[in-house]
Amino acid sequence: MNIHQITFSPTGGTRRVSESICKAFDVESYITELCTKQENLKYPDINVDDLVVISMPVYAGRVPALAVERLKGVKANGAKCVIVAVYGNRAYEDALIEMQDVATEIGFQVIAAVAAISEHSICRMYGAGRPDDGDAKVLASFGMDIINKLNDTRSFEPLALPGNRPYKQGCSGPYPTANEGCAECGVCASECPTGAVSPDNLKAVNQELCIGCMRCVSVCPTQARGIGERLNFFNAHLKPLCSERKENELFI
Repeated sequence: MNIHQITFSPTGGTRRVSESICKAFDVESYITELCTKQENLKYPDINVDDLVVISMPVYAGRVPALAVERLKGVKANGAKCVIVAVYGNRAYEDALIEMQDVATEIGFQVIAAVAAISEHSICRMYGAGRPDDGDAKVLASFGMDIINKLNDTRSFEPLALPGNRPYKQGCSGPYPTANEGCAECGVCASECPTGAVSPDNLKAVNQELCIGCMRCVSVCPTQARGIGERLNFFNAHLKPLCSERKENELFI
């Protein structure tokens, strides 16, 4: 059995959650990152007896449409999978069942699910430092539970997960731009998964292409990209929703 991690991790938190779960498997895993330029995207070779951990961030209670689109390019071949929705300490709403539906549609057997907390991608004081050591222990322990389930010879029943069908309406933005501190190094353009930052106009953003993933913000070496004064609005809106620590939710 091979272990595959398939992640869409613009700012790194989703990837860290996935790695914490996979530490319990005690074997090297193959990593596929969907948050990359289309021309760099490479899909894994998955066999029916492999285990796949699919991890995506949550944006306003949904998973990114681009992540779903790219996941649909994976050939599941009937393999078992774990779905992981990673959110910034607010709520994951319909993200898990959306992931369950997509994974099932393309041929995976969903045997476990996780709603995990990471640093909020826009307002980074919420969920700061997470996944932390406590999260890592919980996720690694759940990894052992997954192994035990894999060793169980009984058939797997479909998971009953929180959420609603039809899913809630998604949203777009906010769209990061650069301030006067921009050195025009081009890192944002080279790392943007949609090409929303043009090498010919590094300080701007194409709002028709931008998905608000904050990848450009996280990779900027001079911390010159952001959403400006809109950050204050988001901070105020999220404070009553995100201030209290939430814990990971595990389904198996």
